[in-house]
Amino acid sequence: MNLGLIPAKWAALTPQRTALIDIPHQRRINWADLDTRVRRLANGLRALGLRSGDRVAVLSRNSIEYQELYFAVGRAGLVLLPLNWRLSTDALRTLVTDAEPAVLVASAEFRNVASELGRAVDLVSLLYYGPTEDGSYEELIASAPDSEPPWCEQVRDTDPYFILYTGGTTGMAKGVVHSHRSAAAGMLNQTVAERIVPSDVYLLTGQMFHIPVVLSMNYLAHGCPVVLMNFDAQQALAVIEQERVSAFLGITTMLNWMLAVPGFDSYDLSSLRNIQYGGGPMPSAVVRAVAEAFPCGLIQGYGQTEGTTMSFLSQEDHRDALRGVHPHRLRSCGREGFGTRIRVVDPNGHEVPRDGKTPGEIVVRSEANMLGYFRRPELTAATLQNGWMRTGDVATWDHDRYLYIVDRLKDMIISGGEKIYSIEVEEAIGRHPAVLECAVIGVPDERWGESVKAFVVLKPDQKATEEDILDVARKHLASYQKPRSVEFIAELPKAPTGKLLKRALRAPYWADKDIP
Repeated sequence: MNLGLIPAKWAALTPQRTALIDIPHQRRINWADLDTRVRRLANGLRALGLRSGDRVAVLSRNSIEYQELYFAVGRAGLVLLPLNWRLSTDALRTLVTDAEPAVLVASAEFRNVASELGRAVDLVSLLYYGPTEDGSYEELIASAPDSEPPWCEQVRDTDPYFILYTGGTTGMAKGVVHSHRSAAAGMLNQTVAERIVPSDVYLLTGQMFHIPVVLSMNYLAHGCPVVLMNFDAQQALAVIEQERVSAFLGITTMLNWMLAVPGFDSYDLSSLRNIQYGGGPMPSAVVRAVAEAFPCGLIQGYGQTEGTTMSFLSQEDHRDALRGVHPHRLRSCGREGFGTRIRVVDPNGHEVPRDGKTPGEIVVRSEANMLGYFRRPELTAATLQNGWMRTGDVATWDHDRYLYIVDRLKDMIISGGEKIYSIEVEEAIGRHPAVLECAVIGVPDERWGESVKAFVVLKPDQKATEEDILDVARKHLASYQKPRSVEFIAELPKAPTGKLLKRALRAPYWADKDIP
């Protein structure tokens, strides 16, 4: 198994069909041309003296070049190291020092940062692409032979394929290593859940340095065109109409902003077949609003960088819940995926009762699980135990094995000895019609140890007071669960993946204490 061979298959079957549509750069490429560039790029990288397993870093926004690098490194038996361009130069320097790439490829936009990173490690080559650049990337492709790279057949499915650094929610960056097999297993889970068909057109709304790139590569593996963009709500709606997009993944914030675009109803979204949402809990009120506004089915995917997507709340689950059959399941992240086993366990590793009440940690067994953390054997051993991966997520499950995430282990609030799960509080606050999104944390309290504090972002042109938020919380929560204070802010701190950075919210309150 070599995922770098995906373009070869479709270049043989549908050579002139569009493979990638690059919205920011107004370019398109068909399968035949993409496969030629991938072959040449793979040969060119190895001609630099790289050996199997060497890392190739890339610093860029979404582009055709970015995707062809994913395929070329697979073809050449190398490992891709996508870098998060939103990080500071110092943070990026830490990552490249840890991963030690042999080659760094950067777009023109990041030339200065790439040049600094190049001085931090012993690079074999620093390549740039873009119309204002030195042409080094294109020269490498043009000068390489257009033949199948001989290293392609030597790649084993368990070989490392890419490393994605994660850890923005906990502070310490960790390089998650995925193999060709684990990525393919994640793609299989997605194929079954999304029910991909040859006529699909997929819109990649996230960045390619994050795990949703596996979702877009899955559509490419089915021969479907993939549209690349850098998310903007109004542009996303226009692109869906223009390119007849049938599916995309949206996190809560993306979907809320799309709904808020003036003239939303004027866009032709009839091509949409499926919207998957994930990246964090989405209040059921937002799920209902999305279902009413978009003319397609919904599916929720629960996953992590370490395990790709692990459970799904299906299209039928949404349809039934929205018409009153098991409506509580809109708060669920569904059941385990096709190729995944999930358990919810207590601290001793025993399954908790399937009563919908008893919390435990989600653990996952799947071919889609990561190989481990790059150069972090102790952390890998603590996370992967006897074939099961610890997620750090706390959930309950019911007799039908539907999962209900209640918190991250580290985000649980203990006030006066009572355990308070932030997601339950956030779900209650999200019922207020003026709330765009919210986050709940525990802050120091001399009497109770911790008390509940809510941060609230209001929808554009909407108003609410602290008392308004507390009133809606009182209606749906026990007295000990409700917030003791509410702070309105312009936006919540988030990682580039869209995941909430609660650590950043907690830090000012726990600066002289151990941050929980």
